[in-house]
Formats: sequence, structure tokens, C-alpha cells
Amino acid sequence: MEIPRLHPDTIEEVKLRADIVDVVSEYVVLRKRGKDFVGLCPFHDEKSPSFTVSPSKQMFYCFGCQAGGNAIKFVMDLGKRHFTEVVLDLARRYQVPVQTLAPEQKQELQRQLSLREQLYEVLASTAQFYQHALRHTQQQKVMQYLRESRQLGEETIQQFGLGYAPAGWETLHRYLVEDKHYPVQLVEKAGLIKPRKEGGGYYDVFRDRLMIPIRDVQGRVIAFGGRTLTEEQPKYLNSPETELFSKGKTLFALDQAKDGIAKLDQAVVVEGYFDAIALHAAGINNAVASLGTALSIEQVRLLLRYTDSKQLILNFDADKAGTNAAERAIGEIATLAYKGEVQLKILNLPNGKDADEYLQSHTSADYQQLLANAPLWLNWQIDQIIQNRDLRQATDFQQVTQQIVKLLQNIVNSDTLNYYISYCAEILSLGDSRIIPLRVENLLTQIAPASVQTPPSRFRKQESKTPKLSLVNTERSLLEQAEALLLQIYLHCPEQRQGIINELEERNLELSLSHHRFLWLQISELTDEADLISNLQNRYLELSEELGLISHLFHLNEKTNKEILRTPQVVQATLACMEIVLREKRYRHFMELWEKIDIQAEPDKYKSYADAIYAEKMRIQELDKQRQFPITELL
Repeated sequence: MEIPRLHPDTIEEVKLRADIVDVVSEYVVLRKRGKDFVGLCPFHDEKSPSFTVSPSKQMFYCFGCQAGGNAIKFVMDLGKRHFTEVVLDLARRYQVPVQTLAPEQKQELQRQLSLREQLYEVLASTAQFYQHALRHTQQQKVMQYLRESRQLGEETIQQFGLGYAPAGWETLHRYLVEDKHYPVQLVEKAGLIKPRKEGGGYYDVFRDRLMIPIRDVQGRVIAFGGRTLTEEQPKYLNSPETELFSKGKTLFALDQAKDGIAKLDQAVVVEGYFDAIALHAAGINNAVASLGTALSIEQVRLLLRYTDSKQLILNFDADKAGTNAAERAIGEIATLAYKGEVQLKILNLPNGKDADEYLQSHTSADYQQLLANAPLWLNWQIDQIIQNRDLRQATDFQQVTQQIVKLLQNIVNSDTLNYYISYCAEILSLGDSRIIPLRVENLLTQIAPASVQTPPSRFRKQESKTPKLSLVNTERSLLEQAEALLLQIYLHCPEQRQGIINELEERNLELSLSHHRFLWLQISELTDEADLISNLQNRYLELSEELGLISHLFHLNEKTNKEILRTPQVVQATLACMEIVLREKRYRHFMELWEKIDIQAEPDKYKSYADAIYAEKMRIQELDKQRQFPITELL
């Protein structure tokens, strides 16, 4: 049915009641800053928050991509949805009566709008029914199972609303339809009863099962999971898909975990209901369960709303079944992990235990220590590849190398790729540092497309102008912005000037880009540094063509002004970027010399160059860590 036009009063009321912070917080992790809130913009990729929300103005604005508007505009832009659809959703959420400009269609519209509310009401009544049955059923096996087998206290049982579905075929049907007078079609749409194939009538979906309510992010019951305590199969039974419940878009216990995820900046994903419940009972309140399915993009993006670092830890058993479950659970998010958009880690508990079993014999602190030590997904993948392999055997070495190359070829982020090339080269070198550069070169050759692979040795001299692949990707843009930032600090922080000069001399560094070298020359020619920027701007009037590329350095924007407050660290990071370029050149030089050496004729020189290559690589890695402090946020 085509939705009629909404009355202006309804739209205005929605604008008044829909709080911008409340609406945006469902999609963006917001942090209080002064009278406003800030977070990472959901409309474009960024590492430093430029997205602001103003409660007083009831508006949002991004200084990065210039997106802005009110709560309605935010939901429309984020979901690419129609204006009327968004207003109706917000009207339901904030209980705004809906008026339309077509009164004759109002009844049908209200019926559609009220269906979801009626389903929420039926499911809430059902949850209360199951909780009552848990405490009043003559069979105490369910409560005994919760308290003894699962070791759950009364507080946890109530927190998660655990209950019991009686064994009768029509017990819930009679309660909801005959006692509570809900329409039978509504109860069926809630996924609680099914029509009999023969003879007419309905029967309960859940019978003689421990019942676990599944809630949405706002804490409303939308479905159930039922565990049998007998030999009946399946052991776990979920509600069917309904108007409210989509298995691939729901995470169990997210309503309980979202605050913990935001506070700890980390989400833990387990496989089963009771794993999540046991973790919360142990005080680990950032855990959710995946409902036994592969994680979907929708589920991951739901979690990522609450964590700035985008860190997810998948916790599955350490046995073969657990490994398979982890690989299955990763599902669609592998692509996000390869791109570096998700910081995915894998936690396999020892002795094939799940989280619930582990906590019955270990403390919460033990589990948290395992979380802290959980390897990144790519490290875990590499461990799986080399497990039970003897790299001293040619066959195993070849197979492991092939699988590693296949894995590395999927990595999109260049910094991540460079790190793992080095990491895998060290594994394949079996502790012999002299052959690490060779392993690096071999991996690069196999990973790179044919068009840019290292050419055969007989062609190298003729093709020496072709840039080789190198371990660290030092792009001109990174170098240019690092040098620009260093110059900006020199111009605006007089107390740092002598320190910058000393560091450049000690590291034997020079500015690489011509327009930066030109500015540095102008600076060195000025004897009066008291008014350095003004004097340079006077020269700019005479040399506008030469200085046009660096005139922006004379001014500070909001971002660079903040960073200058961290000047000593920023200086170190920018100098590290510049030194990386120098070290890269040395690395390539030694690599070229090393490749030309005949190891049989000149073993000492061969070792000398190999050691030099390794030393440069280690220094590059050290410098890369130094630059990570602010430079990746700045540039």
C-alpha cells in the first residue's frame, strides 16, 4: 500500500521528540567534548573524529565530508531511506501519534504501524509466561540444571529472563489465545505457534525446553532460543524469522553488552547462548553470541557502532570443531579484515573448552588474560598453516610457502601487507637471520602481479630504472606531509627549532622535496628568527611562484593546532617518516649488491651484505613503530 502524505504536525512532533544524540548513538560511538559530542563519521572513512553532534542545536555536522542535518536527515542519509519511512520509524520509537493528509487511509496505515507493537506485546507476555513456568513447574530439573550444571545465580537468571516452556502441545496457545485473547494469527506471526498439518488447530513451537529470550538492542524481546534437557533433537531451537526477528541481523545479549563494548573498546563474540551468559555472570560484560551462524556484515557493523578501535575477538573451542567454527563464523567479515577495517582476533580456549566450561574451573581474570593475548586473525591463520609442519622438509616448506603466499595476496592494506611479509619471512628463515632478506624477496616476487615482479637476473641491468618492490611502502604523499608537518612545527614552535636542527644533523637527514628544501634555505638565510613567519611572508611577496606550494604552512588549522600540543612526539614521528625513506634507499642498495655476490667465491662479503640488509630492515621496523604514534592519525 502506498503510504499517504504525513500531516505537518506529525513531522514537527517527531523533530521535537527525536533526540539527535539518542538517534546518532545507535550508529556512532559518541564521546562528550565540551557541550557537544564527537565521533568517527559514518559517511566517510576517517581515523580522527571530525563528526560532531550538538544537543542544543539538535544538529550533526562533519568537518571532513560536510554532511549535516537533523535526526531525520541522519537516518535518511545513513540508510538511503525515504523521508516518510524514516519519520514513521521515529514516530513509532518516540510514540508520536501519526496523522495523515488522507483520513480514509488512516485505519490501514495504523494497522500496519501497530503490527510490530502488537508483536512486541505478545512476545513480552510470552517471556513472562516462561519465567513464571520456570518457578512454578512441578519439574525442578530446569532450575537444577541452571544452578548446578551451569552454575548460574539468581541474579543472572533474572538478568537474562530465563524461563521454561511446558511440555504440553498447546499450553502457550491456550494462555495467549484463550486467556489473554490475542488473535491466533498474531501469535503465529510472532513465531510461537504453528498450524497443524491435519485436523486443524495449532501447536506450540517450544515444548519442554529451557527458554532464552532474544532481545533487540533496545532490550525488547523479539524471539526465543530453546534448549532441550532431554535427547530430543535439535538440542537448540530458535524462533523462525518474523517481522521482528532476523537471525543474520541479531546478536544475542547485545542489549546487555553494548555499554561494556563501548567502555572497553572491544567486543567478544562467542558461539552459544550460555557462553555469553557465563561471561556476563563473571563480570565480562562486552560479550555477545552469534546465534550459531556465520557472522554477517550486518552483525559486524552492528557491533562496530560501539567500538572506536573496531576490535572483535572471536572465541571458539581450541579443538578441530572449534577451529572449523571459527572459520565458519568469520564468514563475510574476512574481506573487512583483509582491508584492515576490522581488527579481528581469534581466541581458542585450551583443552577444547568453550567459555562456559572454562569459567567453571578458572577465574574471570584468567579469561581476561587470554583475551589480552589473543592473536590477530592473520597470525592465527598463519599458525594454522604451519601447524604440524616440518619446514626443514622440502615438501612441507613448499606447501606452507604456497599457502602463505595465497593468504598474503588477499591483504589489501599496504602497511599490513608489509608487516606480514616480514613476519612470514622470519618464520620461513628458521631462525637464520642471514636468509631473511632472501625470504622477503621470494615472498614479494610471488605475491606481486606478473607485471611488477622482480625481473630475471639477466635483465636487471637493462631495467634498473624500474622501481623494485620494497618492504615498506614510503609513498610521496606520506613523506611530503611529514616534512610539511616538521616545517610547520619549526615555524610555529620557536622552542623546538634547535632540537629539530640537532635531530636532522644527528640522523644525517635532509628535506627531500624541492619546495621544502627551498623553504628551508629561506629560513637559513634569515638571521632574525623573532618574527620568522612575517619575514618569510615578506619574501613570499617577491617569490610567490617558488613559495606558493608552502604558503599553507604559515597557518594552523584546528587539527594541526591540537597536534602541536604534542610537539615532541610529533617531531619524533615525522623524523621517523623521513628516516624511513633514507633507510629504504640503503635497503635497496644493499639488496642489489647482495644479489650480485657469488656466495661460493665471496662468502664473507655475502654475509656482510646480508647482515646490512637485515639491520636496515630492523631499523625500518623500529622507525615504523615510532611513526605510528601520531602520524597515521595526522596524515
